[in-house]
Amino acid sequence: MIARLTSLLREPLVHFLLAGAVVFALFGGAASDPADRSITVDEPQIRVLAEQWEATWQREPTPTEVDGLIRDHIKDEIYYREALRLGLDEGDIIMRRRMRSKMEFLVAAQSEGEAPTEQVLQAWLDAHKAKYATNPAISFDQIFVGEGNAARILASVKAGANSSTLGSALSVPKALEQVRGEEIDRQFGEGFAKSLAQQPIGKWTGPVTSGFGAHIVRARKVTSGSLPPLAGIRQAVENDWREANRKAREDKAYQALLDGYTIRIAKP
Repeated sequence: MIARLTSLLREPLVHFLLAGAVVFALFGGAASDPADRSITVDEPQIRVLAEQWEATWQREPTPTEVDGLIRDHIKDEIYYREALRLGLDEGDIIMRRRMRSKMEFLVAAQSEGEAPTEQVLQAWLDAHKAKYATNPAISFDQIFVGEGNAARILASVKAGANSSTLGSALSVPKALEQVRGEEIDRQFGEGFAKSLAQQPIGKWTGPVTSGFGAHIVRARKVTSGSLPPLAGIRQAVENDWREANRKAREDKAYQALLDGYTIRIAKP
């Protein structure tokens, strides 16, 4: 048990959570004693209140506004202690979720200011190439078959019938060469390119649905999408890296705290 606690106290994320808990306690957190009838608002608390105001309104509060912030803080503290005294927090799922959210916020805030290096972002991009690759280019033929004719026309074209004589006319070509997914979807409707890319190469298949209706299709060639350079998609990569890093830190911090508990589950 001592070894487990020692290991826990060495965890940097736990240090951060403990520091956050001190700040949390300064503003009416779990350390508030509902039986205590004295409230002290000291200079560090007032400074934090003023900084929070300035962050919201982009200016320093006036002395009158500072007085109002102090009155609001005292009111919050009084109501919070009275709620605890009356036991209003017991069994309150909303209260539990709010407290959990605050703890998760403390963990997330630790990584907010981190600036990943180019090497870190490039490694992330290389590990998630499929997410950032441009849409493939596809060469394909299509026959618009409308409703109810798909099976008959598919059988005919597989038997060797001239595809140009089958189906109904549309405003889009029957054959397209190396067209990117965005352009295909622009002409045929959202999702048509993705469906095409999933078809076997060189075979008539279908029906595949577009914004017009049902089509018999033959994908003749699919060229894999290219991976843009990091400079071209840096912000998107950094945003994804930050979110994944935040989640990993949250999971690690929770596991460090969980390791300090003995959990017993009594199932019926």
